[in-house]
This record gives sequence, structure tokens and C-alpha cells, in this order.
Amino acid sequence: MAEIINMPRLSDTMEEGVVASWLKQVGDKVEEGDILAEIETDKATMEFESFHEGTLLYIGVQEGETAPVDTLLAIIGDAGENVDALVKGGAAPAKEEAPKQIEAKSEEAPKATSEKVEMPAGAIVVTMPRLSDTMEEGTVASWLKNVGDVIEEGDILAEIETDKATMEFESFNEGTLLYIGVKEGETAPVDSILAVIGEAGTDVDTVLKAAALGETTSSESAPAGNETAAVKAEAPKAVSGNASSNGRIIASPLAKKIAADKGIDLSQVQGSGDHGRIIKRDVENFTPAAVAAPAPVAKASTPAPAAKEPVAVTPFVPAGEESSEEVKNSQMRKTIARRLGESKFSAPHYYLTVELDMDNAIASRKTINAIPDIKVSFNDLIVKACAMALRKHPQVNTTWNDATTTYHKHIHVGVAVAVDEGLLVPVLKFADQMSLTTIGGKVRELAGKARNKKISPAEMEGSTFTISNLGMFGILEFTSIINQPNSSILSVGTIVQKPVVKNGEIVVGNTMKVTLACDHRTVDGATGAQFLQTVKQYVENPVTMLA
Repeated sequence: MAEIINMPRLSDTMEEGVVASWLKQVGDKVEEGDILAEIETDKATMEFESFHEGTLLYIGVQEGETAPVDTLLAIIGDAGENVDALVKGGAAPAKEEAPKQIEAKSEEAPKATSEKVEMPAGAIVVTMPRLSDTMEEGTVASWLKNVGDVIEEGDILAEIETDKATMEFESFNEGTLLYIGVKEGETAPVDSILAVIGEAGTDVDTVLKAAALGETTSSESAPAGNETAAVKAEAPKAVSGNASSNGRIIASPLAKKIAADKGIDLSQVQGSGDHGRIIKRDVENFTPAAVAAPAPVAKASTPAPAAKEPVAVTPFVPAGEESSEEVKNSQMRKTIARRLGESKFSAPHYYLTVELDMDNAIASRKTINAIPDIKVSFNDLIVKACAMALRKHPQVNTTWNDATTTYHKHIHVGVAVAVDEGLLVPVLKFADQMSLTTIGGKVRELAGKARNKKISPAEMEGSTFTISNLGMFGILEFTSIINQPNSSILSVGTIVQKPVVKNGEIVVGNTMKVTLACDHRTVDGATGAQFLQTVKQYVENPVTMLA
């Protein structure tokens, strides 16, 4: 009997998932415990194993596509089993938006029909994959194959931008690329028709009509058929070297970014990727040997002004011209904007700042780090101080729930880590029970995993308080947006030397400012101030944290 497999919820905040890659294909035998796919959540990319055995009969979410939790992901059953009814019943909610991506001329739209349309043999409909759990739509950064190209299993079809990163989307089928449904630069919802692969000469109209009838109502199949004519009219692009026949350079988005940062002309770089595509290592290993060649040209042109004896005074004319460029927001930036907006606009923030005397902390850290194989940072001292202060001020370790307030008995401290695509918050579980050296080692371990994209969702879940430190960038003080469902977040500035008054005398001292952002629904001003005073006492007297 066929078993429906839905998009799993792999993290506590996961609302949708992206299929990073399928490790099984339709027709493959599946054993219990086999890895079906790699699914990207809002935390990390995780392996998803099967709890059933049988034959993989249907894939509902293609690679790179995004689908909400509980959307039809796949069907496993007996070989040859008819699953049309299950597909219509389980896949419809996730596929309803697909026809919106198909532009059609209404006068050419055939009338809705309820008759069954058979999918041509060997035809495969490839849909926009869900490549992260928060991905709702994807943007085709570039197509590496064109209509009419022969596709081998494992060939890279396109580069798709998700809310997490730009990823290569490879084919798990072979045949001829018959149809492209989402053009370069276009954005489409997860499960929209991305492409069709099959035998050369296959009637694409029939494929699209059958796909539409299988995923939505028969009345929605009209737009699909009309799109085909426009697609077929496009001339296939030939790819040679690292540029297409129209002169466009074929390079990955990351390679383009690195080249722009380094000022490298991609036309001079030899690509080593698929079909001569320029990838990251090509740019990093590129040596611009011929860049210096234009220098003599400048010398040859310099004598020209010397020939003019009388110098006329001309009005100043600006050499530049106004220009601007619109860049599409990545899916990750959209997610960050949405979540921070929800926090800022729903929680009434207020801010409290204190200045800490860091002289004792500097001396204590120097003594601790003199011990072989031990390394403690000032941030570790702050984490430990906050964890101990939360134990004394439980009101700060809470979550607002409208009808109730949750008081967390455990203390899990999140430490914000900047990565290339945005911000991740690894969590130190039971931080109040950790020693300074344990905190130091754990922070370095989790931060390294976050930057290398190796961190698991479990390592970024469950924080009850968050710390954000920009002191290493020389920032004196700043305010942060609360990382909900926390009630507070501490912003840590840099240590500065300045004149201070001690024992009635002006001396050179080391100080650091920290700012606490609080949710006024759960943390009153006096409570936040008392918490900061406790943190101040611990940091200024580190020996009290060693007891």
C-alpha cells in the first residue's frame, strides 16, 4: 500500500523546507533507514531518512523547490501502483500557485476540460525545488542548459537562489531539455513548473496539460499549454568556453562576486566548471598576467596636451554620471527582514546602558590565558556573567505569550555570529553551569560550525537570552533588536582607554559599554536595571564567577 511522505518539521521554527538534493529517484527501491533527500531548514541542511520500504513512486517537491511543512514530499509503495488519486489529493495545496508563473495569451487558452490527459512516456516535469525550510520562492540565477540540449544524469541544469544561498540544481534524469518555465532572473514559487525533460520530439503541450491536471483542477491547465509556444520560439543558446554565443559570460554567482570584489575581468578567466563555467576556485587562482599591458598606451597619449600652447579656461564639467542599480533581495535577507520586523514592531523595546570598569577583567583574563592550552575571551566573561545574572533575575529569562508569560528554569544563551549570508545564533545550553574555559571552547566550536555551514538546527534552537558583540569592530555602543522569543538581548561594545576617576584621582582606565534591550511586556525598567547591575558586578570582579 502506498505511503504518503510529507515535508517534515526538522526544527522548532521551521515553517517550510527546501529539498537540497534527492538521493533516490522515481523507480528506485527504498529500504527503511535509506536517506531519501537532503532538506534545508532555516537552521541547516539535514538528511531525511525513510521510515518505509518499497518503490519511490512519486516526488512532489523537486530539488531547489520550497514547500511548507506537511506538503506532499514523496510517495512510496509497490512498483506499478497507481498513485494518481494520492497525488491529486496530497499535492494540490502545494501546487496551487504554479500556474501563476505561466504567462499565456487568453485568446489562445483552450477551454477547461475534465477529460484525462495521459503523460507522454518518458517525460519528466521538473518543478522549482524547495532548497531551504524557509524558502517560499526561488530565483533562477542562470540556466546552464538550453532548450534542445541533451541532459545526462548529474548535469547541472541551473543555479537557483534561495533565501539561504545560491545553489546548483542538478538533474536526476536524462533526456532532452524540452521546455524552460522560469527564465533567468525570474522568481517563481516552490513547486512551479521549472522545466520539462524527455525524449526529443515529445509534445510539450501534452506534458504541461497532463501535469496541470495532475496537480490542480482541469480549468487551470489552459495557461500551461499556451506558454509552450513562446518557449519553443526561443533559439537555443550554444555554450562554448566560458561565454555563450550572445557573449554572456558563464560564471557562478559566487565567482562573480569574488571577481567584482577583486576587480578581475571575468572575460580573461578560464573556467573549469561544467561547459567552461567559471567557478570560485578559477577566480581565486587567477593571475592577471596581461593586465599591465595597457600601461604603454597611456604613455603614448601623454604628449598630446603639450602641443597646445595657449591654455583656454573652460568651465568645470563633472566627469562622472549618476547611476544606480537595483539588486534583488536574497531569500535569506527577506527572511531576516521579516523576522526582525516582527520583533521590532510587536515588542515594545527600551534600552539601558551601563559602563563597565574592565581593569580587573583584563588582568584576570591575562592570568587565565597564561595557563597552557586555555584561552578565554572578554566575550566569554560576558556570557558567564549574563548566565549567572539570569539565575538571580528570572524575570529577564522569560517569553511573552499574550495570555501567559513563560518563566524558563533553564538558561540557554545565544551568541550572535555574523556569516556571509546574514546572522546565525548558536546556543550555549545550560550556560550557567559551564566554566569560563568550557564556554570559551564551546563558543569557538559553534561559531566555526556556523561560518562553515556545518551547524545543526538543534545547536541554534531554544535560546532564552542573546548576546551580540561588535566590540571587535571598534563599535563603542549600539542597540540590538530582540531575538524573539527572548525578552532581552545584550549589545557589547569595545574596550577603550580613557581618563577615569578612582579614589578621588584621575587615572587612565579601561571601560566598556553594554546596552540591554528589553521587551517591556515582560521586563520592567527596574528589573532590567537590576539585571545590568548584577552583570556589572560579575564582570568587574571576575573572581566571583570562579566560585
